[in-house]
Amino acid sequence: MARPAYPLTILEFQERFATEEACREYLFGCRWPDGFRCPRCGGDRAGEETGRHLWICTDCGRQTSVTAGTVMHRTRTPLRLWFWAAYLVATHHPGISAKQLQRQLGLSRYETAWLILQKLRRAMVAPERTPLKGEVEVDEFFLGGYEEGLRGSRQRGKKALCAVAVEVRGQGSGRLRLATLPDAAKPALTAFVRETTAKGAVVHTDGWKGYNGLPGAGYDHRSRSQSAAPPGSEPYLPRAHRAISNLKAWMHGTHRSVGDPHLQAYLDEFVFRHNRRRTPMAAFQTLLGLGAVHEPITYDRITGRAA
Repeated sequence: MARPAYPLTILEFQERFATEEACREYLFGCRWPDGFRCPRCGGDRAGEETGRHLWICTDCGRQTSVTAGTVMHRTRTPLRLWFWAAYLVATHHPGISAKQLQRQLGLSRYETAWLILQKLRRAMVAPERTPLKGEVEVDEFFLGGYEEGLRGSRQRGKKALCAVAVEVRGQGSGRLRLATLPDAAKPALTAFVRETTAKGAVVHTDGWKGYNGLPGAGYDHRSRSQSAAPPGSEPYLPRAHRAISNLKAWMHGTHRSVGDPHLQAYLDEFVFRHNRRRTPMAAFQTLLGLGAVHEPITYDRITGRAA
């Protein structure tokens, strides 16, 4: 059985998720499209939903809620606010900041909006997503503002080093991957390509020596020095450079600044938006559905306070 259909307009969304009960029914259908399944024993029988909104397995007695194990695990925030937050994150083209979300949802505390967004961002990476394939452009780049005293294009300073991989789809771009890097040496760049791209793919890069390990890793590596390109030649790695440019504009326009500990979550959000840019309403369903297969993450883990 398929997951419940998603609303196609904002009016339909407002009508469909007008109550907490409607939100719980939707979550039940997303989490158990074929009917209740106990996370402990796999049993498919449960009593009626209790007053505390729990489902009790008749085989082992395990109590489960529709939010257990999701980004809404043990939340005290109404489900309607979570749904609206997921809707805004998935459909608002330029993205939304915690301050904007606080204002849109009428939340009294900025911290609540910030935590909701952080948890949703961490639900944007599908564990089962498939590697990029075919022809892929790969490049590395820095995120951060101008710093005086730096010389050369590879001097890092206080900037964050990141990598991009994007599929070639004719003249356009296919799926995208972004990740932070510890450095631009061969082991780190080879590991990034292995994690994002299927073996046998044609991988286009610039002439940086850090990519020299790709042929040995099973890739058809095609490199070209950008500085050695003849005048008037077509731009090299145009899709990768376009993605980098769009990312930097998005980061500056929506979020202004992002601390390094949370940078990967923002990169994942940009990837999520790019890969679902033609189906924003479906992205809302994907976002809540993905949350059901992620380990719950707490405020202490997000902020680094957990031991």
